[in-house]
Amino acid sequence: MSRPRLAVRAVIVENGRLLLVNAYPGGISDLWCAPGGGVDAGASLTDNLVREVHEETGCAISVGALCLINEFHDPDRGFHQVDLFFRARLTAPPPAGPWTDPAGVVTEQRFVPRATLPDLRLKPDRLAEVAFGSAALVTLSGLERIAPP
Repeated sequence: MSRPRLAVRAVIVENGRLLLVNAYPGGISDLWCAPGGGVDAGASLTDNLVREVHEETGCAISVGALCLINEFHDPDRGFHQVDLFFRARLTAPPPAGPWTDPAGVVTEQRFVPRATLPDLRLKPDRLAEVAFGSAALVTLSGLERIAPP
């Protein structure tokens, strides 16, 4: 297995809805997650997160506190990723009309009401709890296996 990849993700709740993306090209998976992605060396975590969220959603954000550290792995592919989740807020309205991820990874993004989150397959498993919970402390999730549906 290679070294773990470091990524940053934004927990953005707007009007009781959580911003989620489907980060699988061509819609090959029904897995939803918070927007974000891999960290580029030489740029701050905050700068990386602002860039990633804009690329994936077209949204401009300000980054707040760290709220979750999570690990994902897929031993079948040798994939291991450590995600740092930060609370964030929109600094401008989301773009009108469809948005295209320049990297072609995110195929869909949407704001999802809290009540419908249980109907979706989310990673990490605790994302809804973190997004809508009142916990002030950063939590560390256990190592989660990413498996096909």
